[in-house]
Amino acid sequence: MTRPPTAAQRRVIDAADPVTGRLRAPESQLAALVKRGLAFRHPRPPHDHFLTPEGHRVRQGITQVPEAGSAEAPASTGVFAARVGGEEAAADAGPARRREVHSAWQGLLELRRMTNPGGDVDRPCGWERTHLVRAAALALEAAGNAPAGQEGGGYRVRETPQPEAVAVHEPDGEALRACAATLEGAGWQVSEHREPRTGSRYLLASPRRA
Repeated sequence: MTRPPTAAQRRVIDAADPVTGRLRAPESQLAALVKRGLAFRHPRPPHDHFLTPEGHRVRQGITQVPEAGSAEAPASTGVFAARVGGEEAAADAGPARRREVHSAWQGLLELRRMTNPGGDVDRPCGWERTHLVRAAALALEAAGNAPAGQEGGGYRVRETPQPEAVAVHEPDGEALRACAATLEGAGWQVSEHREPRTGSRYLLASPRRA
């Protein structure tokens, strides 16, 4: 599990602009937040830093993130991560998890609005292109698709050798088509393929550019 932010990092996150997630802090602290996946540096001048979906979720306090070194911190508490399928906790789809996912998705839409030309929220942003598996998994989980548990039965998002493409596996054909519709609605280009050896169907998904 990712280590929680330090007290100093929490102060930077809490001071972020409540709408845009823009951060103001010394470069060293911003770099540390980027390394933890809680912030990203805008590629265009003036190269401001903004919260990622995980950072928005931490700032909003949907689930309390403990201070580093806290003896009372539960071991299961940490930074939000989209479920790519196969995690032990994938079966936990209760209200708390749904709130976390909703918050992260809203943060991602805000990230699109702030960083895409013209504020376009209908297609993926630069952060998603550098975090393909996590971005696709967040889109799927936010729309109500079920990630696979340790025993299977749900979607699994995995890397592929192809640039800017992820594979989505789902043993149920109807659920696979639902995943395709979800990703297309979230601004991804999707095509269906068949494994040559097993014959099982899967999706290839890439962020749409225009």
